[in-house]
Amino acid sequence: MRLGFHGADREVTGSCHLVECCGRRILVDCGLYQGGGELEEENRRPFGFDPATVDYLLLTHAHLDHCGRIPLLVNAGFRGEIITTAATRELTRLVLLDAAHLQEEEAAREARQTARHRGRHVAPQPLYTTLDALNSLDCFGRTADYRVPLELAPGLRASFHDAGHILGSASVLLDADEHGRRRRLLFSGDLGYGGRPILRDPHPPPQADVVLMETTYGDRRHKPLQPSLEELYGAIAETLDRGGNVVIPTFALERAQEILFYLREAVEGHRLPRSLQVFLDSPMAISATEIFRRHPECYDAQTAALFENGRDPFSLPNLHFTRETAQSMALNQIHAGAVIMAGSGMCTGGRVRHHLKHNLWRPECSVIFVGYAARGTLARIIIDGARRVRLFGEEIPVRARVYTIGGFSAHADAVELRQWLARVEGVRRVFLIHGEQEAMEAFARRLHGVRVDMPRLGEAFEL
Repeated sequence: MRLGFHGADREVTGSCHLVECCGRRILVDCGLYQGGGELEEENRRPFGFDPATVDYLLLTHAHLDHCGRIPLLVNAGFRGEIITTAATRELTRLVLLDAAHLQEEEAAREARQTARHRGRHVAPQPLYTTLDALNSLDCFGRTADYRVPLELAPGLRASFHDAGHILGSASVLLDADEHGRRRRLLFSGDLGYGGRPILRDPHPPPQADVVLMETTYGDRRHKPLQPSLEELYGAIAETLDRGGNVVIPTFALERAQEILFYLREAVEGHRLPRSLQVFLDSPMAISATEIFRRHPECYDAQTAALFENGRDPFSLPNLHFTRETAQSMALNQIHAGAVIMAGSGMCTGGRVRHHLKHNLWRPECSVIFVGYAARGTLARIIIDGARRVRLFGEEIPVRARVYTIGGFSAHADAVELRQWLARVEGVRRVFLIHGEQEAMEAFARRLHGVRVDMPRLGEAFEL
């Protein structure tokens, strides 16, 4: 068995790992790099393996940093089968089409800008097009049910186990009998934070010899949920009192639905006024919310009970869905009293950048970050205290109040990551992936009794 590392190695984005065993080549995830220009250039470089030789892609979940390079993989020759859960399959279609649309828009914008400067004749090209994204969906084959093994080849099986991270997310176990020896290789995927609403907690992990372990928050603990909710409600109330707007950069999958869930609870509990105007300005998040309603198999008991009683856990009295561009632009005329939730969560694209342009310079407004911000992203730059940022060719001063509320993470923190790993029976070797190097090193120092590796991009290991 050979294991190759081709993304999210000492980085948080771009997950992509290749397993060769039982005469098959299996890719686990094929994610987009997100962050600064140097990372984004990685998306255009060769994969480090021949996509045409890959037999299967096992997809842990639908976040862009795990699925976003699938159209590139297909364009480069992949004709194998993509296997994932039903919910992830639906969400991935949504994510890839949205990503392609944004890339086409960005390329068109750059083309207009470069046309103004003589001497530049090469038109910018999107990383991939909407047609590329649609074509890649043809590779999706079997749908995985949780804990039900699927045969990939004689002696080789894969099973998906609920990771509790976002709707449909999974840890993936490869169970291989090769040359008279059995190996069980477990990919944690991104693990969820236990005890949260909407989704179930992560399943107890299966037995495995080798684990590829995410370490996004391997060096820190999350703030408890209740103080985070109090901070969120307080930030919104104070902004309303100041006569400003609240901008919440929002990940369309899970985070948008979770914040809607809590805002509904706050209005019902009279923590926030019933007249609160909330705008979900993200076609992708709106569609994702509709997909959430179609997959009760992923819910925890509390959320399932709300649906069974005819209540929508994601709805509140003055919630407005703004799908159309004209509707989004009209929000720029609202100067007070609005909570605007828009993508992307790291502010790397999407409509939130327009709302930042119109609200970031206003001291009566607030920007509330409720998710992870990778290095090099606009979100991280603002969080780190930048006084000015560049948006659409303009220098925008940062005068709005900036809140970073860490208790809403969809990722397990360092303690929960260790607890999950401790429940894996028989593990002898752990590869740390999907985390910044400092987080990996901190996590590794607390692991005992197992061999720990922190691979670099392009490294390969014989198991």
